[in-house]
Amino acid sequence: MNSVLILLLCCHVASPVKHSLKYFFTESPGAQSIPEFVAVAIVDDVQIGDSNSVREATPKKDWIKFFEDHPQHLQWYSLQSHDSHHFFKATIETLRQRLNQTEVLPKVSLLQKTPSSPVSCHATGFYPDRAVMFWRKDGVQLHEGVDPGEILPNNDGTFQMSIDLNVSSVTPEDWQRYDCVFQLAGVNEHIITKLDKTAIRTNWAEKPADMVTFISAAVVLLTVTIITAVAFVAYKKKKAPDDGSEQSERLNPQS
Repeated sequence: MNSVLILLLCCHVASPVKHSLKYFFTESPGAQSIPEFVAVAIVDDVQIGDSNSVREATPKKDWIKFFEDHPQHLQWYSLQSHDSHHFFKATIETLRQRLNQTEVLPKVSLLQKTPSSPVSCHATGFYPDRAVMFWRKDGVQLHEGVDPGEILPNNDGTFQMSIDLNVSSVTPEDWQRYDCVFQLAGVNEHIITKLDKTAIRTNWAEKPADMVTFISAAVVLLTVTIITAVAFVAYKKKKAPDDGSEQSERLNPQS
């Protein structure tokens, strides 16, 4: 992939006659026919210097005297060439990495909050943010009973989106007729996800089991508590008369 960045700087030189001074900096990594970096200085559309190296700018013969008399201009020219080369090189590498993210397809999942909630087809981790997602029935795109969401950013620079399907009127035998399609701009292959109950990610299925366990434990604990209380009361009642008889005998001893 050949990338070219051009920086154009324009300034006016103080003079009774207006003149234009322009600097062009070009970075072309990977190009075979031209240098990787080129810096060109132009005054009134006349080239006064160039540089194919980041170390030194070379003035044209007709302008050598000018740069000798004004060395600060040549120094600025050389310094900008050096800095621009490294800046462009880093910028192009960043852009290249970002563009390569289009080769990574996102993860698409089916989500559902409760058994009566819509099924959400959710895609995340894609780039750029030019993507479409829709539900189909028998291969035909649905426009009713669906609720598309917005494309939202992730923290890592990628994006996510989702679209809900109302399944309240869908019979179990018709689920297989539905699928979700995700299309990313610039990618020929689409991601198609069948509407399958076994593939739906949800957390409500775990809650009934937890609730049954909790209720069972509570019933067992309550039963043990009741049995213990009944046994204690029975024990107290059984022991109370014996204690009364012994006390009566001590108060009324036989003569």
